[in-house]
Amino acid sequence: MSQHPLYQQAHYLKSAPDLSHCPPDEGFEVAFAGRSNAGKSSALNVITSQKSLARTSKTPGRTQMINFFALDEQAQRKLVDLPGYGFAKVNLKMKRAWEAGLAEYIEKRQSLKGLVLLMDVRHPMTEIDQVMLDWTLDLELPVHILLTKADKLKKGPANATLLKLKKQLKEQYPHATAQLFSSLKRTGLDQAWNKLDEWFEYERVKPQK
Repeated sequence: MSQHPLYQQAHYLKSAPDLSHCPPDEGFEVAFAGRSNAGKSSALNVITSQKSLARTSKTPGRTQMINFFALDEQAQRKLVDLPGYGFAKVNLKMKRAWEAGLAEYIEKRQSLKGLVLLMDVRHPMTEIDQVMLDWTLDLELPVHILLTKADKLKKGPANATLLKLKKQLKEQYPHATAQLFSSLKRTGLDQAWNKLDEWFEYERVKPQK
């Protein structure tokens, strides 16, 4: 089973309710976002070759903090698990505060190099996904879309969905790229690693210092 030397070192650093509680704004960060049932935790676990780095939950929307995972001892490279959107059963006041905290992180975080946006391949480009893409386009923040649960569709329909999405991205969201991904079958794992390597400016061929 293939592993990536950088991401398998991922370890929990801290959780923050808002920008003021985040770790120092330095180095490189790549954040993961998506609807609460898009398979974000499973994707993070497969990418880092760990079983429970990001807790998978039967109740969508339970992760309401910005969770940081360091990839090196100095925490200069970090994966960031953002709260899932769309399904959280939290009271309105808390929801607004939490969404404001999330917005502040995405808009003001200098070390944020890219956003991995997860969409269920069977239900891509929901209204809230498009809001996210409009927002990141305005911010000039690069986005890479993982069409998750690709194993749930046959190869033909999955590829057709990807092609249709790529056409839409080319026309409306040139800052975004996309691929098929399956945590269960590990489909698209190398492609996802390559995109992360690019954002982290990590050369896999070089021995680690």
